[in-house]
Amino acid sequence: MKVGVIGAGTMGQGIAKAFAQIDGYTVALCDIKQEWAEGGKDKIVKGYAKLVEKGKLTQEEVDKITGSITPGLKEDICADCDLIVEAAFEDMTVKQTTFKELDAICKADCIFASNTSSLSITEIGKGVNRPVVGMHFFNPADRMKLIEVIAGVNTPADIVEKIKKISEEIGKTPVQVNEAAGFVVNRILIPMINEAAFIKMEGVSDIEGIDSAMKLGANHPMGPLELGDYVGLDICLAIMDVLYKETGDSKYRACPLIRKMVRGGNLGCKTGKGFYVYNADRTKTAVDKL
Repeated sequence: MKVGVIGAGTMGQGIAKAFAQIDGYTVALCDIKQEWAEGGKDKIVKGYAKLVEKGKLTQEEVDKITGSITPGLKEDICADCDLIVEAAFEDMTVKQTTFKELDAICKADCIFASNTSSLSITEIGKGVNRPVVGMHFFNPADRMKLIEVIAGVNTPADIVEKIKKISEEIGKTPVQVNEAAGFVVNRILIPMINEAAFIKMEGVSDIEGIDSAMKLGANHPMGPLELGDYVGLDICLAIMDVLYKETGDSKYRACPLIRKMVRGGNLGCKTGKGFYVYNADRTKTAVDKL
């Protein structure tokens, strides 16, 4: 099966690896610029090189995986794809435009799936001449076992079943979810991160105190503020805004502190600073003033 992955960022790279490491799958890794797609594959190659150095994979195994990934532009390498997994920016207009463009490129029996973390599958599929289904991976996509499979109003049951089967073939556990803002995981997880930011903003405890409390008191492997940095505070904010817009419920109001940090470009791990400063030696230090 040939899978087109649209978006060569962190999630796109992980999704590409999730498919490419399984026999029988090849991947077209795409972005809006050729160099961006090639840069995504370069990062995949470098990541695997570290695993070879540690003795976790052989060079032969890595060459087989990376050889199954071809970077390029969707109009050049996606025409014969059997499945598209869109992992573009979490913006409704971007996703709708992407699928409309793919509709004119891909063969008629190609399945369209979106990796959206919170947006309406039904809305994404508006104006597209074939069904769209949600196939939501979790970061790091090549290692995390869950895939949320989301049916929009116009998604046929057989497409949902095909995505569930594909998920199982690549070693994942699919959970079928009815369309709703945030689906399951993010509807629970992101408001927790948001509430932790309110606790920090209100001075109830400091960053390290909040994270330590949840790790030691709730047995969480990572504190909520550190997790927010890992997810990306811009993503957390976008999901909270979707939850609030879709439900109209004030309990989903985004914390002003997160909004301020996003405006300042302090998005977490990917920018080197969020609730923590991430140092070159892989250590981190909680930020004193936000």
